[in-house]
Amino acid sequence: MGKVAAKLKVMPQSPDIDLDALQERLESSLPEGAKINGVEREEVAFGLVALYPTVIVPDDAGGTETVEESFSDVEGVESVAVENVGRI
Repeated sequence: MGKVAAKLKVMPQSPDIDLDALQERLESSLPEGAKINGVEREEVAFGLVALYPTVIVPDDAGGTETVEESFSDVEGVESVAVENVGRI
């Protein structure tokens, strides 16, 4: 079974969120078998910065759904969207 790399866009609830702490919470919320392979940050608007973690997950049924659900449940996360997916 292969692996899939998915770049996700994680929007914080407000510009006041500590992005380093949010990134740590995202990493600790990952389901078994998934790992973060780097995180980019991009200013969206008015001081709001989005996190773009690239997550490596096994290529099985469900794909990135479990990661998206885990990230959505993290304190301080407004929304999670898949930006790009590819096999590795």
